[in-house]
Amino acid sequence: MVNVPAELVIVANRLPVDRVTGPDGEPEWRASPGGLVTAIEPVLRANNGVWIGWPGGTDSGLEPFEHDGLTLDPIALSAEEIEGFYEGFSNATLWPLYHDVVAKPEFHREWWDSYVDVNRRFAEHAAARAAKGAMVWVHDYQLQLVPQMLRELRPDVHIGFFLHIPFPPAELFQQLPWRRQILEGLLGADLVGFQLPGGAQNFVRLVRQRVGHKTHRDLVYLPDGRTVRASAFPISIDVKGFEKLARQESVTARAKEIREALGGPRRIFLGIDRLDYTKGIHARLRAFSELIAEGELDVEDAVFVQVATPSRERVEQYRVLRDDIDRLVGRINGDHGRIGTPAISYLHASYPREEMAALYRAADIMVVSPYRDGMNLVAKEYVACQYDDGGALILSEFAGAAYELRQAWLINPYDLNGMKAALREAYHADAKDLSRRMRAMRKTIKSADITAWARSFLQAMDEVRPAHGKTLLPADRD
Repeated sequence: MVNVPAELVIVANRLPVDRVTGPDGEPEWRASPGGLVTAIEPVLRANNGVWIGWPGGTDSGLEPFEHDGLTLDPIALSAEEIEGFYEGFSNATLWPLYHDVVAKPEFHREWWDSYVDVNRRFAEHAAARAAKGAMVWVHDYQLQLVPQMLRELRPDVHIGFFLHIPFPPAELFQQLPWRRQILEGLLGADLVGFQLPGGAQNFVRLVRQRVGHKTHRDLVYLPDGRTVRASAFPISIDVKGFEKLARQESVTARAKEIREALGGPRRIFLGIDRLDYTKGIHARLRAFSELIAEGELDVEDAVFVQVATPSRERVEQYRVLRDDIDRLVGRINGDHGRIGTPAISYLHASYPREEMAALYRAADIMVVSPYRDGMNLVAKEYVACQYDDGGALILSEFAGAAYELRQAWLINPYDLNGMKAALREAYHADAKDLSRRMRAMRKTIKSADITAWARSFLQAMDEVRPAHGKTLLPADRD
């Protein structure tokens, strides 16, 4: 079954499994946590689909295999490609550029060459695995050239692309020396999906301005007769799964243990993020420490738990960020902590979903303060776990989730005083106000969970658009 042409092909940078060492010392595969896997897995099974992606590391010669009933097709990357394509162009060029240039992007021609080469290999792999007329769903910023490359190889297939991170405004995107190539790469898809309407609008505007194609609302008309649609499909989470997890006795007991281990404070503030400069960790910890220094909060009554999941530790910017956070936490605890009672409990580690659910249940106030985020599913996970309509969410207005979770305390993460005011208000909020806000947010996420997201995207992909029949001049812009 592993080499049979597939009716549905998922193309993503990573496979939905990680290579780990088993109890017997032998390498084995373990399912990766993540909402994308939850959303796509049932569709993949129903259509005997295949998932193409990098398994991590530099292993070569890996053959397609099955894991827990899923057909997985690994693509190997060399050490040089990991450095140029992944750590370089994807995460030191595109990532900061697409996140409002919170950090300065680097533009290196060698990284671009590696990005092109790896994208071509993914496209060739997808072309070889797709059945005639198959649906191919390409994911995220690492693979933006794949749609066009695949279109050239297999014009018979339906191609969808979804960008999980923000798509920047023209003023930022135009800095990219390879801006036209990226736009044309995405235009190989029939459907280009974004987290928010603003991202789709930015894309259509750039295509009109920089490539010269005719556009109307969310449609792009290509000279070859194809019509490309660019629309928002806000991603969500497995709401029922998280609530079920949060209700488990073991999770309830663990949440109680966490509160006791922290000294039974009146309020627990919580931050859970990948260690990344876009997440605003430094600013939120500073705001919390200032409230303590000003006597607004006391370490006996309030503690901040910050989980920072290790991320891209070979990239210099991330090593510098970790050192900065380590120093800040040490300084805050040195200034305001007491013996046995630190102001901030800082954890630089990854945790399984059960422990995450216990942390969500233990926390009174969740602080999600990125400078820019495509969606931020942590905010939705916290809301899903508050089945008793308790808890408070403080949320950056620059996270995609803020467009749906309007009842959160919305903040500008660049405004330290505004953030302090939100922390103070959430700390003192009465139960009635908290319940009203949480109940409304829970209703929102229940109405649009991860399954509905995947279904709506695939249905939109399946809509066959006839040739538009318009007389168009060939594109000639930069």
